[in-house]
Amino acid sequence: MSAAATTSPLDALREQYGADVAPQAARDGIPTAWLPRERVPQALAHLKNEIDRPYKMLYDLTAIDERERSNRQGEPDSDFTVVYHLFSFDRNEYLRVKTALRHDALSIDTVTNVWPAANWYEREAWDMFGITFTGHPHLERILMPRDWQGHPLRKEHPARATEMGPFRLSEQKADEEQELLRFRPEEWGMQRAHGDTDFIFLNLGPQHPGTHGILRIALQLDGEEIVDAVADIGYHHRGAEKMGERQSWHTYIPYTDRVDYLGGVVNNLAYLTAVEKLAGITVPPRGQVIRVMLTELFRIISHLVWYGTFAQDLGQLSPVFYTFNDRERAFGIIEAVCGARMHPNWFRIGGVAADLPQGWDAMVRDFIRYLPPRLVEYDREVLKNRIFMGRTKGVGAFGKEEAIEWGATGPNLRATGFGWDFRKKQPYSGYEQFEFDIPVGIHGDCYDRAVVRVEEMRQSLRIIEQCVNNMPEGPWKSDHPLATPPLKDRTMHDIETLITHFLNVSWGPVMPPGEALGAIEATKGNNGYYLVSDGDTVSYRTRIRTPSFPHMQMLPLLCRGRMIPDLLAVLGAMDYVLADVDR
Repeated sequence: MSAAATTSPLDALREQYGADVAPQAARDGIPTAWLPRERVPQALAHLKNEIDRPYKMLYDLTAIDERERSNRQGEPDSDFTVVYHLFSFDRNEYLRVKTALRHDALSIDTVTNVWPAANWYEREAWDMFGITFTGHPHLERILMPRDWQGHPLRKEHPARATEMGPFRLSEQKADEEQELLRFRPEEWGMQRAHGDTDFIFLNLGPQHPGTHGILRIALQLDGEEIVDAVADIGYHHRGAEKMGERQSWHTYIPYTDRVDYLGGVVNNLAYLTAVEKLAGITVPPRGQVIRVMLTELFRIISHLVWYGTFAQDLGQLSPVFYTFNDRERAFGIIEAVCGARMHPNWFRIGGVAADLPQGWDAMVRDFIRYLPPRLVEYDREVLKNRIFMGRTKGVGAFGKEEAIEWGATGPNLRATGFGWDFRKKQPYSGYEQFEFDIPVGIHGDCYDRAVVRVEEMRQSLRIIEQCVNNMPEGPWKSDHPLATPPLKDRTMHDIETLITHFLNVSWGPVMPPGEALGAIEATKGNNGYYLVSDGDTVSYRTRIRTPSFPHMQMLPLLCRGRMIPDLLAVLGAMDYVLADVDR
């Protein structure tokens, strides 16, 4: 391999920008560099297009309000920091680029000309922090109402409703807010007419059926043909990232369950992967395998919901009753192990909440015998149904390059024929020990996305069977001092151990200062938690990168030139959850 092929991204930046590049050590080992804000757009374009094995994907873009932070560890002085996470498939590596902004100069040039996916991320950073992205085509609120005062992720913004005055909705305010919701095509660069054609503007939503959560899509129509579409999100926004700044590292775990609320413990695993990197905790083998088994069970649970509702979206009413019945069987296992169903919040810092109960293996074996014949039956009912094929084949197609450009991951990426699965490529929780295949599609259309998810359920069953057959003995939780809650056998020896246990349970552990990204292959794609610790019992900054957010941003691309019924096929095949979009 040539010397050029082994050039690190930081070396490539130094060659181009010299002393302007300031490297930073991070607890997750991701190469991290600071650049002056005037250099950032050019540097990002260089990293995407010009270096060897480039960083083609804008994985995430967010910001940090640094004004109350104490432990900067030699980082450049800043009031606000803009953080870009990039990903290179050729290198199989993340890269973090940061730039410092002063409060009186809170602006930076847009990178929407480098990545179209930057559009929504920059709007969110403006919405939440008030950072202006010069040259952005439409820098408007995206999650908060248009008349919201302030920027919620700034430190001075209230974190609780009790810190704000009582809410009153007068008739005048109701009328004003309704007026703000009026869709004005000109604001989005749309024409009301073209030549002899008057376009129709149709609100799809905001409602739940067929949109899998509260979503509004403003459609520009020429007859029944979709000319353009604007997705209006934020109806499910509950301040999940803000809550991370007031909950302890341990007590925030239940909140993660409510992000992708069909993914259960999968959310826990993404969050805890980042926490354990911060703390330097290694989960024991039994804890890892238990985590994998329940994660794959929830992958099946989530895919079963998608399978039945996708068929329902296209007019086939029977499958949803069967798939939800199968989901109930899986929930029976979850309830027996965790004591809860959809939101078990059962993973813990350093492992899991408790060991597996007696009889768990018989329940799991029964399920992995039961489901395969059912999937064969659903193949006949759904995938081989000529109406289903007619509604999905060739609809909403995109290729590998488009998928990477827009930040698509998971089954939506693999449907393009690109077999990238983070369980294989960047194994975590011991996934490297399991044998399973990566299903891929060919055409990247709605049908291929369906085929990939169905096959993924079969691969999850393979993984679960290996968990049952090879479950290690030993502890299910780390004995690391920052594992929470601490093990009870250290509680009653003397007053010091009792006090330590009490503080670790009530206040939670104190995480070392630093930052870490924990990213996993969740049910809908790559789910990442980027956590910043200031050496406290709570997170200084909790950033949730969900797969559904970039997928939903692709919607106009996938439905232009299609008919209205095709839009429902595109939405169903995308497999998103609005809470996963809005957080």
